[in-house]
Amino acid sequence: MIDTDWITLLCAAALAFSVMNYVLLDGTDLGVGMLMGLTRSSHDRRAMAVTILPIWDANETWLVLGGGGLLALFPLAYAVLLPALYLPFILMFLALILRAVALEFRDYAPSEKTKRMVDGVLLVGSLATGAIQGVVLGTLVQGVPHANGQYSGNGAEWLTPFPLFCGLVLVSGYAWLGASWLYWRTVDDLQNRCARQAKVLALVTVGLLLVLVLWTALLQGQYWQRLTDARVWLPSTALLIALLAFFLLGFRSRFHALPLFAALGVFILAFALMLTALFPLIVPPDLTLQAATSSPKSQVFMLIGFAVLIPLTLVYNTYGFKVFSGKVRIGE
Repeated sequence: MIDTDWITLLCAAALAFSVMNYVLLDGTDLGVGMLMGLTRSSHDRRAMAVTILPIWDANETWLVLGGGGLLALFPLAYAVLLPALYLPFILMFLALILRAVALEFRDYAPSEKTKRMVDGVLLVGSLATGAIQGVVLGTLVQGVPHANGQYSGNGAEWLTPFPLFCGLVLVSGYAWLGASWLYWRTVDDLQNRCARQAKVLALVTVGLLLVLVLWTALLQGQYWQRLTDARVWLPSTALLIALLAFFLLGFRSRFHALPLFAALGVFILAFALMLTALFPLIVPPDLTLQAATSSPKSQVFMLIGFAVLIPLTLVYNTYGFKVFSGKVRIGE
């Protein structure tokens, strides 16, 4: 039999992988939705919509895997987190519905004015979804009060400054991913404008991330110890500098996807730093992975399911990106 500690680590890795893929893939789509709502030209908005229409819904599969995986693999963490975040989760799902309806039905709007209103709804849905996801992550990192396996807070932990700042950081980051994606997929004036937006958003997002890392380190002694360890911050700093250099050089290359890959790399680095600070906690300040885990039989059953679903989802995502790859050119 496999040691139960290793099974728990594999479960945590599968869950983290699902969440990370959702943030990277659907976060990019949300960023495009934000930028669409702020774009005046109907021609450009149509081009932006076409870049994500064939693939946005498949990207949300990772959200289902992450949420379902948390319930099945770490039920005690689910029981603590869900009551603390009922209202943000409800608002997020409503925002996702708004965003989906606006994106799928915008072409059926009877007039250009109505279509502009629909794109405004898309902006609100995308912005709210990104902000709430940041608030949820911030609440988790900040810590959720609990006792005897039950939530013991007042329901307002997510309204404190740290989670709200995390929401701002994620909105900026998603917009950065969206601008980098559009630079890859569009042409001419729209591509040039997206390049300028991506550079500005990169500066804003990285600045906010640095503040966020410092603020996170000050929340708990464990976070400070982990994030100020030279074995963590030295390679992280070097990797961040390399990714930013790669990002800027990508605009001088004929491979227009390079800035997006560099931006995704920064997101992965930030996600890795968060996991480094948290481990072995799943719900700070004291609920560990081992304490929150389900029975070994349930874990093994779910791991078998993840072993099937994750490769299939990756293949489907990859195939979709390949089929609908290339530059988007919309006729006048």
